[in-house]
Amino acid sequence: MTLKDVMTPNPECVTPDDSLQDAARKMRNLDVGPLPICENDRLAGMITDRDIVVRAVAEGRNPQTTKVREVMTGEVIHGFDDQDVRGAARTMQERQVRRLLVLNRDKRLVGIVSLGDLATEAESGDKQKAGEVLQDVSEPSQPRR
Repeated sequence: MTLKDVMTPNPECVTPDDSLQDAARKMRNLDVGPLPICENDRLAGMITDRDIVVRAVAEGRNPQTTKVREVMTGEVIHGFDDQDVRGAARTMQERQVRRLLVLNRDKRLVGIVSLGDLATEAESGDKQKAGEVLQDVSEPSQPRR
């Protein structure tokens, strides 16, 4: 089974020049926490609801005037649509991420896959692996005090 078989196709994007308020509204309307950031038909990064809160709101930045580019994560962990789900699960496990953006071989964004997608679609023999991935990804980090 490949990522193409389990991904959510055609994810919505925001641009680096959108305001954080625009991104937050899109998250609300789509009922999602992460949004890919696309620029000129290319993946430029990722922003999450947590990024908005921790990197902007907690710092007193104005969400109406602060641009997505100011708080986004530029390094995006991704997989390819023709990649085996086991390889994607390993990547998610190693990098401790719950979502993986899916690109085609032309490096265009074509989907997004979540840990839940992998667990739901796991074949009976892969249920244990899905559980292991979930456990590793969910391992809490130590709070900074």
